[in-house]
Amino acid sequence: MLTDRALGRATLARQLLLERATLDPVDAVDRLVGLQAQNPLDPYSALWSRLVGFDPTTLAAAVVGRRVVRIVVMRGTIHLVTAADCLRIRPLVQPVLDAEMVRHSQYKGTLTGLELEPVLAFGRPFLAEPRSVRALRAALAEAFPDLDPGALALACRNRLGLVQVPPRGVWGKAGEVTLCTAESWLGVMR
Repeated sequence: MLTDRALGRATLARQLLLERATLDPVDAVDRLVGLQAQNPLDPYSALWSRLVGFDPTTLAAAVVGRRVVRIVVMRGTIHLVTAADCLRIRPLVQPVLDAEMVRHSQYKGTLTGLELEPVLAFGRPFLAEPRSVRALRAALAEAFPDLDPGALALACRNRLGLVQVPPRGVWGKAGEVTLCTAESWLGVMR
């Protein structure tokens, strides 16, 4: 039987928070099953505190090289996860993301009961290439002039599995939110 203290220490060790580890950043992200990345640079400080000799350019190279991605997953927030975990975990959180659409304070009126398949059929090929949120909203406004483009963009975000692509999330770089379907970004055919 584990004591509360032993369980707490085991949890901290599992999260690499008792002592710094000698892991590659991608291996650390894999072991941790993702890092909170709502703020694009938070994973860098999270790994700096966990890894011996952490060099932020190694994580930046993994982001650019598509070995890790920033995507809405756990708790319906953006996390940095490995490419493999992105494809495995993202479908598991679909019920959470569906619930978010029907309770969203600004967009639930538009999205509740709306037939989303035409919107997703439009968004899927459009977002097979990286697009800014501004470009997505403009395209949705043109394609569906009677509907709120912000609500439709949220539907695409929550149903299509969109990654935020570089340069956002790359150490030393900045950029607006640019989205692409995970399958397209990672070169996966479904």
